[in-house]
Amino acid sequence: MSGLGPKAVLALEDGTVFKGQAFGATASVAGEVCFNTSMTGYQEILTDPSYKGQIVTMTYPLIGNYGVNDQDIESYQTHASGFVVRELSPIVSNYRSDYSLNEYMSVNGIPGIQGIDTRSLTKKLRVRGAMNGYLTTIPDVSTEEALDKAKNWPGLIGVDFVKEVTHKSAFEWDKEDKLSPAFRLPYGPTESDGRVQREVLPDAEIPIIAYDFGIKYNILRMLRQQGFKVTVLPANTSAEEALKHNPAGIFLSNGPGDPSAVTYAVKAVSELLQKGLPIFGICLGHQILSLALGGKTSKLKFGHRGANQPVKDLDTGRVEITSQNHGFTVDGDSLPSEVTVNRINLNDQTVEGLRHKNKPVFCVQYHPEASPGPHDSSNLFNEFRQLVEKHS
Repeated sequence: MSGLGPKAVLALEDGTVFKGQAFGATASVAGEVCFNTSMTGYQEILTDPSYKGQIVTMTYPLIGNYGVNDQDIESYQTHASGFVVRELSPIVSNYRSDYSLNEYMSVNGIPGIQGIDTRSLTKKLRVRGAMNGYLTTIPDVSTEEALDKAKNWPGLIGVDFVKEVTHKSAFEWDKEDKLSPAFRLPYGPTESDGRVQREVLPDAEIPIIAYDFGIKYNILRMLRQQGFKVTVLPANTSAEEALKHNPAGIFLSNGPGDPSAVTYAVKAVSELLQKGLPIFGICLGHQILSLALGGKTSKLKFGHRGANQPVKDLDTGRVEITSQNHGFTVDGDSLPSEVTVNRINLNDQTVEGLRHKNKPVFCVQYHPEASPGPHDSSNLFNEFRQLVEKHS
């Protein structure tokens, strides 16, 4: 453990209390306590808007050893409420690192707790399900007060977190720059800017719109790598306003919280479905599209969060190892007959993808843009381009 530090407390709604050492910001936060099984990617997790309202537990025991850099952020700011680790690495060793994890969390107002038994916490969440919790690194907050805050936090169900993370106005991604913001995958020729290998991008020749329900920057990077000219729209953009951009296709992004609470997005997508345009959705976008098609969603016991989720493509029999982050799922039996479930999670048989039999529409529950990985599903962005070209 990286030395003795100030005390921190994590209280759960069932009365369980974990006491450890504080790091990051001196603050108190309430949120849904969940766990992520990835070995790396903590920077992407902290800046992923899908983690809004959540206190994230990393199951890998040592976190922070490669630091944090300015290139790998996934959003305009951090979004996770709190962070729980077994041990914060006292050493940062990576040539790309700009800050330690402790420094980054301190500057961005995220409290953390280390030195607790994360295996015990994960097992509790796996058996009991994700629970409301309260994490405090403020010394004078009592255990009783922390427990009371955990028990009285309203939770995620029925709450619209999308409105808190979406960009407030439309913008065009990568309007001028012919180089991708940072190296992700060697799709084509690259140039060096001194520290980071950067990819030379194709011309942005196909106009599409991307609904921002909490979009990750790497999704935008990978859409741009396919030659899309991407206009990002706020989550509450009406179908009428979206169509004024004359898009050749529509992308529906990831995002946080309960999809059934984002009623304005479901309404807009329902109207856009009538226009015959190609539509591709990821994560919350998948769920919103499913609701717009007439399906239903429900909350999972403890969700899928990690970089090792096996997904089977029912059309080909191929199994992909995927990165996932969601706490809700689509009820496959609720979907109309013209919608086909074509991907399932092999751990619990939940819906991981679907396509429409008559419309150029498909979506997946997982993250094909995953960085640092895995990259088994990155070809879905190329499939979207082919679909758009076919129907343009």
